[in-house]
Amino acid sequence: MDILQDLEKRGLVQQTTDKEGLQTHLNENQVTLYCGFDPTADSLHIGHLLPIIMLKRFQRAGHRPIALIGGGTGMIGDPSGRSAERSLNEASVVHGYSDKIRQQLARLLNFDSGSNAARARNNHDWLGNMSVIDFLRDAGKHFGINYMLGKESVSARIEEGISYTEFSYMILQSLDFLKLHEQENCTLQIGGSDQWGNITAGMELIRRSRENEEEEVHVFGLTVPLITKADGSKFGKTAGGAVWLDPKKTTPYEFYQFWINTDDRDVMKFLHYFTFLEQDELDELQNELENRPEQRLAQKRLAEEMTAMVHSKEDLQQAQKITDALFSGDLKDLSVGDIEQGFKDVPTYEASKAEIGLIELLVEASISSSKRQAREDIKNGAIYINGERQQDLQYAVDETDRIDDQFTIIRRGKKKYFLVRFG
Repeated sequence: MDILQDLEKRGLVQQTTDKEGLQTHLNENQVTLYCGFDPTADSLHIGHLLPIIMLKRFQRAGHRPIALIGGGTGMIGDPSGRSAERSLNEASVVHGYSDKIRQQLARLLNFDSGSNAARARNNHDWLGNMSVIDFLRDAGKHFGINYMLGKESVSARIEEGISYTEFSYMILQSLDFLKLHEQENCTLQIGGSDQWGNITAGMELIRRSRENEEEEVHVFGLTVPLITKADGSKFGKTAGGAVWLDPKKTTPYEFYQFWINTDDRDVMKFLHYFTFLEQDELDELQNELENRPEQRLAQKRLAEEMTAMVHSKEDLQQAQKITDALFSGDLKDLSVGDIEQGFKDVPTYEASKAEIGLIELLVEASISSSKRQAREDIKNGAIYINGERQQDLQYAVDETDRIDDQFTIIRRGKKKYFLVRFG
């Protein structure tokens, strides 16, 4: 199956500018394509994953991907999909973000695969030194106001108001396609469905810039669908905020948990979108989902693939170890690193290393509301120390209860965890 057929089978093609022409172009050439990533934060998040994986798919099919970091456009802000102006970051901040995003992209794309090795480019290289006169003469003259007003990214903002700065974003992104076409022979731009207007504007700029040349210009655009969830909530958002690709912002365990908690109604779609599993295995997982949904085999496979891809196999194994320990309640074998990941967001109490009575500790750490409540919790079997139930009212917590001499994990009831950190 060729790349375009595979993408369509997976439901990954929302729009193409010329499907038959693109099919022929891909069949007859090693195509250079690009997707842009504006550095609006110091890390990419899972909302960026689908375009990155699209680049990986094209690279696996023998084509040459370019990840374009928007060091220039990131200082302006894309109005697409937004109802209000973005706040503008300082140049030094954008440059810092750009460097970090490039490092993330280098882990996710293959930059060392010979003739179709991925490349990272930064549009600040050509936008940063462009004068206003050059911008207006070389690019602005090719864009009619009515043409720009007709684009969804602009028209949707007319009533709310849009600054000239964000109004100009479309032209800047069009220049990206033109420059990569000239410098890298790039003939295909991909992006999310909200980028359709910017993509087609870039194609138009290339055509107008080369309309006096005898050779016909062949450039194409392709968008992927907006990811929607069956329950109506926004993909990639959790109670704790965005799910980041940086392990310092979203730990591999939290990342693994995001995927393993996927709704049954969404999991097969996500397996088709985000993984490289073959159709035979996808069919098998579909069968398991229909006949044994309680085993959540599809979710586990999705979580495994995504955690290993974005982080590493070692991080995946650690996330699975933490998950299994929390499920079984057997916490003694967890390391300090495991605990810091798995209990990152639970209430934490700082204690000295002196021996302390369990009742006193429960009250001081706000695990139980009073000594009377603490006694009831202990007698009723609601208190667990490192996974083991403790019903002795005279019990004292000492060094034997500390994991690696640093932590004691206390559970009250079935799911309420508390972390005691000893200094």
